[in-house]
Amino acid sequence: MDSIPFLDRAAVAGLAPYGKLVDHLYRSHLDPPAHVRRVVYSPPGSQEVFLGLPAWQPGDSLGVKLVTVFPDNPVVSALPSVQAVYVLFDGADGKPLAIMDGTELTYRKTSADSALGSRLLSRPDSRTLLMVGAGGLAPHLIAAHREVRPSLRRVLIWNRTRSKAEELAEATGGEVADSLDKAVSVADIISTATMTVEPLVRGELLQPGTHLDLVGAFLPHCREVDDEVIRRATIFVDSRDAAVHECGDLVIPLGSGLIDDEDIQADLFELCRAQHPGRRDRTQITMYENGGGGHLDLMTATFIRSQTTNP
Repeated sequence: MDSIPFLDRAAVAGLAPYGKLVDHLYRSHLDPPAHVRRVVYSPPGSQEVFLGLPAWQPGDSLGVKLVTVFPDNPVVSALPSVQAVYVLFDGADGKPLAIMDGTELTYRKTSADSALGSRLLSRPDSRTLLMVGAGGLAPHLIAAHREVRPSLRRVLIWNRTRSKAEELAEATGGEVADSLDKAVSVADIISTATMTVEPLVRGELLQPGTHLDLVGAFLPHCREVDDEVIRRATIFVDSRDAAVHECGDLVIPLGSGLIDDEDIQADLFELCRAQHPGRRDRTQITMYENGGGGHLDLMTATFIRSQTTNP
């Protein structure tokens, strides 16, 4: 067997610019969905999580992302809380094609997923982005949102640890938000990337026309927005499979009876195929649950490899 190339973090970043990756994800959602599975487990009583995310596009490609989530890493070891590796195979003969830094792939995939949701749902004249959370994913989300909404002129950053918000603001040209509630009330787009179990964003503060991009609550017990957000917003998801069954911002209100499956208007496949019009007017509050999923990782991995063979 020929040696399998390893694409490190720098290579993945260079091969997956946000704008081109967003365009690729859009085109990929016009194809039949890949077959996916999701394995998530933790030792009893642990907050640390291991995920396996395989996906298979028959005749084209298949792959798996192996992910660890260690929430204390940023404080204890200065490592990212989420780390991963991706292995890509040929869908015609099963041959291994590449091994990639899965952490950078995750950052690129997740931010491009959110940006595609924003391109389809946020107001084109949105001017103020609020980033809630200042972890490893946050600068990628800011960059990707700016890519699809060049109208953005102001980026507010809120984080429980102010020093991290200050570092991110300096790196991205944003400004620190001292009050989360005040920032929520003036934002046109709100992107959340935390692992909180207590809601941070209060729905009563949202101005008409706000778009919410929810990324962090990818486990059933986590939640970033309160019930009032759920009541006021028109709800969209990237994938019903992951978002509805794994993400606490939907799992919890579905379980309580606050909403039902019919309240989820469309997923990314339906939006990209124009089977749903998306935003209907300037005053509508839209909520996009970015649940991720192995199909998006596979789309991203195949795009990255295509750039090595057809630069």
